[in-house]
Amino acid sequence: MSYTNKKFEELNVIDDFLMNAVATDETVGIPFCRAILSVLLQRKIGKIRVMAQRTIPALAPTKRGIRLDVEVEEYGEEADISLPPVNLYDVEPNLQKNINLPKHNRFYQAKIDSRRLRSGEKDFSKLPNLYVISITDFDPFGHDYMMYTIENQCKEIPDLHYKDGLQFIYFYTKGNKGGNEEIKAMLNYIQNSTEKNATNSVIREIHKYVEDVRLQPEVKEEYMTLEDIIYFEREEERVQAILDLLEDYGEIPDTLKQRLEEEIRFDVLKAWHKLAAKVESISEFEEKMEAVRESVLKQQGRTT
Repeated sequence: MSYTNKKFEELNVIDDFLMNAVATDETVGIPFCRAILSVLLQRKIGKIRVMAQRTIPALAPTKRGIRLDVEVEEYGEEADISLPPVNLYDVEPNLQKNINLPKHNRFYQAKIDSRRLRSGEKDFSKLPNLYVISITDFDPFGHDYMMYTIENQCKEIPDLHYKDGLQFIYFYTKGNKGGNEEIKAMLNYIQNSTEKNATNSVIREIHKYVEDVRLQPEVKEEYMTLEDIIYFEREEERVQAILDLLEDYGEIPDTLKQRLEEEIRFDVLKAWHKLAAKVESISEFEEKMEAVRESVLKQQGRTT
């Protein structure tokens, strides 16, 4: 999941939280996902079932698990959801530039496929077609295309259709090449989810779904809770960074550890981290830390 510092009202569909909130809504989730997929893939999407933020645990404690953003199962003409899905879509808004996205998606694809056959199953034709869809606000390959479709191919015979049922599709919200105006308008809305950017009937309907979910108080409350979790995660990282610097000078007193953990202001912890990098002893840090805190609060125009 990609964390964001935006206020709830500023979230766009490309932000993980809003994408998941709308996709999992009991009333609008299915038509929302169907509309987005039908435009981006330029074909009719049949009966679907939506699952969001599904956690796939690691197979061993030393290995990492994954969490899917939005997983959509599409069924055949009979529309019987008791049967295996025909198509499976993993939709992942991704705002993280510092990862190897192709290998990231290769790992996700392997984990997704591993859940689709029971132990001992030998009929691999039962695997659904899998579309791993990434939506980014940066160009993953640097060619200014609004979409890049990746399929396995025989190098010696380029015209040979390798029917493994797997596609990786990367949508770049600011791309100008490939695709068409309908896809471009949808990507623009996903990037900037405002009424102004709802430029056709499909997107206007999607915008209505998004606004309906935004107005739900429990959704905003959930986002505020997420913000608190993120804040405290970052605070813990900052405290640990200070301790890592100070431990070079010897054993850190429990009273100092407690004082660091009790500090609730991130800007103070940031200043203490700079102080820890400059001092030459733990005692020097203890002597100066409160003066540094007072200086930070004074600059902010408040004391606590």
